[in-house]
Amino acid sequence: MKTRNILFLLVLALLAVAVVPAVAQDSLIESVCLVTDVGKVNDGTFNQFAYEGMMNAAEDFGLDNTYIETQAQTDYAANMGRCISDGYDAIVTVGFLLTDATLAAAKDNPNIYFIGVDQDAAGGGATSNYVGLQFREDQAGFLVGALAAQMTKSGVIGGVYGIDVPAVKKYRNGYENGAKFINPDIKALGVYIDNFAAPDRGAAAAGQFMGEGADVIFGAGGGTGSGGITRAAQDGALVIGVDQDEFFTTFGNGETPGAENLISSAIKRVDVAVYTAIEALVNGGADFSGGGNMVLSAENDGIGFAEAHLAADKVPAEVTEYVNDILVGLKRGWISTGVDPVTGDLLPAQ
Repeated sequence: MKTRNILFLLVLALLAVAVVPAVAQDSLIESVCLVTDVGKVNDGTFNQFAYEGMMNAAEDFGLDNTYIETQAQTDYAANMGRCISDGYDAIVTVGFLLTDATLAAAKDNPNIYFIGVDQDAAGGGATSNYVGLQFREDQAGFLVGALAAQMTKSGVIGGVYGIDVPAVKKYRNGYENGAKFINPDIKALGVYIDNFAAPDRGAAAAGQFMGEGADVIFGAGGGTGSGGITRAAQDGALVIGVDQDEFFTTFGNGETPGAENLISSAIKRVDVAVYTAIEALVNGGADFSGGGNMVLSAENDGIGFAEAHLAADKVPAEVTEYVNDILVGLKRGWISTGVDPVTGDLLPAQ
């Protein structure tokens, strides 16, 4: 009996070895290291989603992997240096604040591949071993704008935005055009605030818009936008988050007051983006887009919108179904957002 058990265990061990995924023969990498922005790999932000994308790729392609959680912005270069000195073939860095450090490291280490989440790798001395992962924020904004237009009872919606950089402009113009796609006569209030970390100013703007009749508020642009939707949700308006599912971040996994009024978030699927970039390296690099940007859109499942969670009973099934239909339309090119996908400016009316 003991001999049979030993043989059985040996067979299981051999089978386990047999199913371990092997790195493709033409793969450019065998290992990958991730450096977070300030935060952790379980913090519900882009850090977590980038980590999940890396881990999914590492499992599927049999890559050695590790991560480093950044404690302060001054540590970006040093943390990348640790990945380099430990011999990792590819390094994922999370967030636009790491752009300069990532570009410098890529120039100094031409035999290592760098993947920058929310970074522009196309300008400023682009290097072929560095790709930026960017997103069609206009499409994500368009989706939640269409949702907002179906959910408003007053016919007035609002948007609280941070600095008018291209990504934020894409969100705003996409949101307003998505709302007008549903109702051309809808009134869309909005303001840019020249600070990404001004939740009090965001809250004040949201309060002003509610005073003007807005009953759905979108927030885009760091803590400023989050401050806007937190105030609005607590005061009874329906709200929409941005970038990641703010139910888990701004609204504390449903514990923060007002969480029952969060009806969605405009999502950038960072996990899909990171996985896709790593997969390109595993497949020989032809689709890596080094020296430029890989753009994630509806077409390649790089954007979407989050479920309503505690507000599910407030969002009719047919509304969600229609927004999903619009997502299909964007994916297949049947619907245009009317927004320049690079600058965020409105395109001329057709």
